[in-house]
Amino acid sequence: MYILYGKLVCSDLNKDPDLAYTDQWGRRNHEYISLGADTLPVLKGRMPVQCYSDFMRAFRDNFKHLLGDTIVEIQVGMGPAGELRYPSYPEQDGTWRFPGIGAFQCYDKYSLSSLRAAAEAYGKPEWGGTGPTDAGHYNSWPEDTLFFKHENGGWNKEYGKYFLTWYSKMLLQHGERILSSAKYIFKDTGVKISVKIAGIHWHYGTSSHAPELTAGYYNTGLREGYIPIAEMLARHNAIFNFTCIEMRDHEQRQDALCAPEKLVYQVALATQAAEVPLAGENALPRYDDYAYAQILKASALNFDQNNEAENREMCSFTYLRMNSELFKADNWGRFVVFVQKMGEGRSS
Repeated sequence: MYILYGKLVCSDLNKDPDLAYTDQWGRRNHEYISLGADTLPVLKGRMPVQCYSDFMRAFRDNFKHLLGDTIVEIQVGMGPAGELRYPSYPEQDGTWRFPGIGAFQCYDKYSLSSLRAAAEAYGKPEWGGTGPTDAGHYNSWPEDTLFFKHENGGWNKEYGKYFLTWYSKMLLQHGERILSSAKYIFKDTGVKISVKIAGIHWHYGTSSHAPELTAGYYNTGLREGYIPIAEMLARHNAIFNFTCIEMRDHEQRQDALCAPEKLVYQVALATQAAEVPLAGENALPRYDDYAYAQILKASALNFDQNNEAENREMCSFTYLRMNSELFKADNWGRFVVFVQKMGEGRSS
């Protein structure tokens, strides 16, 4: 369920455009309020995190008779498309096209203020005026840029490490704030809390993992980026909900070094290390047996690499999505068989 901005937020966004995520070219993204304003009284004297809490509290009070019975899990929205990430690859208006690397979203005045403070604390105040200026455009590829290229790329230099640490930390802190409220508000209601993390699998085979970095996931060929997210969720007893479960590596564009299976495997190990439940969903609508077989395999955490996940399964799976195509006779028949096998679990 997606909730549009209320009149209060829309009015304040019109008055203060910097409440929106902003890229280095001044393009605004209104999918979610900038993390830089999280704890500032920018909404008629109230902080965005307070408004998020107000909404969750109102939801709890209005649906309390259904919580723990009809409603057994609440996925807490953390960003664009409900996911904990920056809106680095906006597809709606054609700004971004797959498999572009996306763009950093930290050029509103509130985020830049945080960046300046971080640079001063780091002892490099000259680094606080802007994000990377050599990171290409939304539809660039890693090797087209000085920042993300393999050889001598800025991502692996001191400035790059400083910036990416700050950028990803902002996202983690946002998750901490929202989950702290959600945990308190839904305490003793009988519902589980989950958070959706995007499955950014393109250019995964490169050293820099550029699309993950622009989205706020500091995961590279040299750095494990999903354990910090999993540990943050574990602190609040939240479920790690991950996408692209239906995909196989060889089905995706190999020139873009896509590797969804390897990514899901990395996330499975991260959640195991953090002792946090892992749930999944498919990223794209699929109605074929091949996709269903992959979902069954991934949900059973059966990756063939080793036996580390032998006695562990995903705690749940969300199927996207119910529409007229699903109810066509052949598609529905395959779906029924798939659901029966999912219900059998690892034994299927």
